[in-house]
Amino acid sequence: MSKNVAVVYWTGTGNTEAMANAVAEGAAAAGAEARAVSVADFSADDVAGFDALAFGCPAMGAEELESDEFEPVWEACKPVLAGRPVALFGSYGWGGGEWMDAWKEDAEAAGLTVVDALIANEAPDDEAVEACQALGRALAEA
Repeated sequence: MSKNVAVVYWTGTGNTEAMANAVAEGAAAAGAEARAVSVADFSADDVAGFDALAFGCPAMGAEELESDEFEPVWEACKPVLAGRPVALFGSYGWGGGEWMDAWKEDAEAAGLTVVDALIANEAPDDEAVEACQALGRALAEA
């Protein structure tokens, strides 16, 4: 039986959306039913319909999650994600990726099983797209 994988993302410039599509492609290539969905179209109530989930958000401001749309959905989903493999991803344009380290620590402190956390600088290049696809495969196989 194939896994049902959601790839939930927020994007400002399209970079994180490109990453989300590559994660979904990787999960589908591993036999999962996978779909990329904008965070605006997702809620904690939707989590129950998925076996595994990836969440994508670019670094904002002082390397933090996007606070108006993405972070409220992430915070609402966190309590109902237990027992499901989760992957985190996003792009950044400055700094060194501290927001991803903090995000992963936050997820693990909430008791979540984080399969992987992946960042790309600006638009994902071929190597980053391949890493996103590998992340999707890992999530489908977790």
